[in-house]
Amino acid sequence: MTPAARLSAAIEVIGTLLAERRPAADVLKDWGRSHRFAGSGDRAALASLVYDALRRRASAAWIMGEESPRGLVLGMLKVARGLDVAAIATLCDGSRFAPAPLSEAEHARLAQASLDDAPAHVRGDYPEWLDTPLAAVFGEGRAEEGAALAERAPLDLRVNSLKGDVDKASELISHLSPEPGRWSPLALRIALEADGKAPPLTSEPAYLKGLVEIQDEGSQIAAILAAPPRGGQVLDLCAGGGGKTLELAALMDGAGQLYAYDDDLRRLAPIHERVQRAGAHNVQVRSPRGKMDVLEDLEDRMDLVLVDAPCTGTGTWRRNPDAKWRMRPGALAERMKEQALILDTAARYVKPGGRLAYVTCSLLDEENVDQVRGFLDRHPGYRLVPPAEMVLALGERGMTLRAAALERPEGLLLTPRRTATDGFFISLMVRGDQAG
Repeated sequence: MTPAARLSAAIEVIGTLLAERRPAADVLKDWGRSHRFAGSGDRAALASLVYDALRRRASAAWIMGEESPRGLVLGMLKVARGLDVAAIATLCDGSRFAPAPLSEAEHARLAQASLDDAPAHVRGDYPEWLDTPLAAVFGEGRAEEGAALAERAPLDLRVNSLKGDVDKASELISHLSPEPGRWSPLALRIALEADGKAPPLTSEPAYLKGLVEIQDEGSQIAAILAAPPRGGQVLDLCAGGGGKTLELAALMDGAGQLYAYDDDLRRLAPIHERVQRAGAHNVQVRSPRGKMDVLEDLEDRMDLVLVDAPCTGTGTWRRNPDAKWRMRPGALAERMKEQALILDTAARYVKPGGRLAYVTCSLLDEENVDQVRGFLDRHPGYRLVPPAEMVLALGERGMTLRAAALERPEGLLLTPRRTATDGFFISLMVRGDQAG
């Protein structure tokens, strides 16, 4: 496919997305099935165009003065890829498989329109209804925070210390030019190709042998700050596919006992193979079994309970740009109810003197500081671990991280703009001698 043909395909896919409100990955997969002639390079380039248009949907529409599929793609070429009007006109020449030539109005807007006078939600490329919640967190900086969330995410790896160290991993994947992480001592970062395509990491021997896992550096930091005790008893209550479970196991040096649970058996399914590949022998997976309480024997026994809570995922918009446009206020309200319930459930398992770590990949106070405050009101036997104390788990890097992140009494908020990670909120609480 020519670059112009790929552009036409992107307009087609965006049209389907706007009409059907389906996940972009599903629509792209369907397009590939119905266009068998398109090779892997074509599909990757098309996905990059579509995701870039979704990342910059609000600003692209502002530039073009309309939110049509064609308008979003053309506007994206200017605001995300930096093409001038002449370069865009060359792609849209009306030849076979190419988009129609630019109209006079499109030419004028591409040449003259700017974001200088655009409102914050347009400059930050997020839904207008989220402007008030984001303003409560970031104030006048919300547009800049949103714009950072509209950039492409890097490929971050976590080195599995049960299988080797960072030097060994760097050597094995040296052809990918990895760079050490800024915050996590376990992190390696790989630059993406110009079109945003990532290398086939899951086919690398280092991955297949369990030496490296794909995990954002912010997620790595959350597990490190939770500080699982070596030889202790730890429960990962919302384990999902096991990303943080595997890191906790490595941080514990494979000692003690780590229990992994998730109330959704489908989310939990990948963990079994991943645990085996990682060599995490201290992990015991507890799968839900109908109405049976499979965690009953863990009550008041855990040194640490990690709650990686289900949330709106506003901190992961770089990786899931279509999700921010499908998000609705009702989803936020539902997530808030779930989070409060999960926190109350987690309190059952923390032993006196034990800790409860609350983590989300959200930027919103409603899901972060408000949830922590509500929990402390309901469980007065718990106290907060101050962020200044929490970051000590990272050593010298912790002080630098604290200065970069947004600090609140309830915890730390990492963002792409501040820490070059996904957005993560991390809070740590300690149970006193009395029941919480």
